[in-house]
Amino acid sequence: MGGLALAGTAGFLGLPSRLGAAERTGPVLIGALTDSWGPTPAIVGLRDGLVELGYRENEQFVIGVRFTQGNVADLPAAARELVQQGVDIIFTDSPKEVQAATSRIPIVFGGGSIDPVRLGLVQSFARPGGNITGVTGLTLELAPKRLEVFREIIPSLKRVLLPYDVTDSNNVAEARVYRDAARRLGIVLVEKPVQSQEEAQATLAQIRKGDVDGILHPGGTSLNISGFILEAAALRGIPTLFSNTWYVERGGLASYGPDNYASGKLAARLVDKILKGANPAGIPVEVNPKLELAINLKTARTFGLTIAPEVLYRADRIFR
Repeated sequence: MGGLALAGTAGFLGLPSRLGAAERTGPVLIGALTDSWGPTPAIVGLRDGLVELGYRENEQFVIGVRFTQGNVADLPAAARELVQQGVDIIFTDSPKEVQAATSRIPIVFGGGSIDPVRLGLVQSFARPGGNITGVTGLTLELAPKRLEVFREIIPSLKRVLLPYDVTDSNNVAEARVYRDAARRLGIVLVEKPVQSQEEAQATLAQIRKGDVDGILHPGGTSLNISGFILEAAALRGIPTLFSNTWYVERGGLASYGPDNYASGKLAARLVDKILKGANPAGIPVEVNPKLELAINLKTARTFGLTIAPEVLYRADRIFR
């Protein structure tokens, strides 16, 4: 992660915004804001994408990362701090929570899977119409396939737990899609809507291996549900399927979803357009077409699972 300054970097303090100035006196300041636990694959992809486009890190651009460790409620305040510190661009995987912080500074989203029109972030994919544009992976469209992949990995899959934040519109919409997909596949979806981090933790702590055959990640990091899923899976040997490879690296069994590193690299092209004078209102939102199936074989062995060779053959990333 070399070159990515972490939360609260003093290098951002007191520096005026230089975006659009006739002459810049220093590097463009990009405030990367995430509800994760540090620099995400998308943020690294953004950095690498800008370098590939010819920008020199620390000389022409600096990325400062702020992260809230799963606490979505802290994002608006963190976004306001970035605005106060004079960043030129905000890059985030949680644009809904950031949108109210500024109508002036360009916001580029990436590394997440949202429908920006449904969330009211943009007017349309072709003409966003405000100060926000970005790259999305559209998780809802992938949800049925994700459940199919889970069954291919675990052929005996019959009961799947889906804990989700009932106050999160993305989670609620995703639960509805999973409900329909499970019905078609003959899978019993055990839905556990929660409203607080304490409730999420208690719900996952009560699950036993015999209760369900697997746990499905609802997407995002709201209420730290993802962290509690990882804990429950590790303690009780329950297979998990995430939408993000990041969790597979940390012990989750498998993931299927957009390649967030690729989303970051795509977002670099949008940042490049903004740096060259384009208005985000007219920069179309892009959809990342690159999907990634990741499997953690070490976790599979720990759980006593044998993954079929044909499934392993299709995997884009295997962690051993």
